[in-house]
Amino acid sequence: MSRIDRKELFNTATDWTREAGEYIRKKMKESFSVNTKSNQDDLVTDVDKGVENFFEQKLSDKLPDHTLMGEEGTAESVKNLDGTVWILDPIDGTMNFVHQESFFAVSLGIFENGEGIIGIVYDVMNDEMFSCLKGEGAYVNGRKLPELKEVPVHESILSFNSGWILKDRRLEKLVKESRGTRSYGSAALELAYVAAGRLDAYISFNLAPWDIAGGYVLIKEVGSTVTNYEGKDLDFLNKGTLLAANPYIHNNILSLIHEYDQ
Repeated sequence: MSRIDRKELFNTATDWTREAGEYIRKKMKESFSVNTKSNQDDLVTDVDKGVENFFEQKLSDKLPDHTLMGEEGTAESVKNLDGTVWILDPIDGTMNFVHQESFFAVSLGIFENGEGIIGIVYDVMNDEMFSCLKGEGAYVNGRKLPELKEVPVHESILSFNSGWILKDRRLEKLVKESRGTRSYGSAALELAYVAAGRLDAYISFNLAPWDIAGGYVLIKEVGSTVTNYEGKDLDFLNKGTLLAANPYIHNNILSLIHEYDQ
């Protein structure tokens, strides 16, 4: 795909994402159904499914040679990242959507033969769209994200679910070493915040490709670092761990996590 084609694809993707956001805001004023998936805290609504259906229909009509890997069903048939694959989380942060009506996002990463070329994270309620086209810089609502500043671990703000400490007590070291911790309940937004310098690192132990695809492309575009918990490349066909961090502290965080492994 040529550069001009990529630009057109980027514009199309951002337009459709904004349309999806409008659909979500409209549905929030109406009643919607809430169900559970793998456990009582794994929520899904008919709005999630409606957004995924929206993208599925758009691709079928306009870009039938592209593939959709979505959280609510379309991922099941995706076995590789050959060609152009849209990796979609229709509502990342569904629990926030249901209980708080805020801090959720439409997350979209577009990959070409395994390479992330477009990243979009749209904070629907704050109307903040983080977006990038590979090689063209990353933006929020059209304003270019600033270059990430060097920050030591003791001045950093980290983000992870506090429940992870119960599963890995090594995280207590990071809590003590950092300036503070946060948890927003949306991996997509937390990744976007790392890209924007609002957070210095984000850690999670169990994320699916659609949770991270959009934010991953953003992170890479601003020169930040994203790996799994072992410092290896991410797998966009399976669930896994994640450490996204300001490039100046990524290795330091890995060292602090694994210093007791020796």
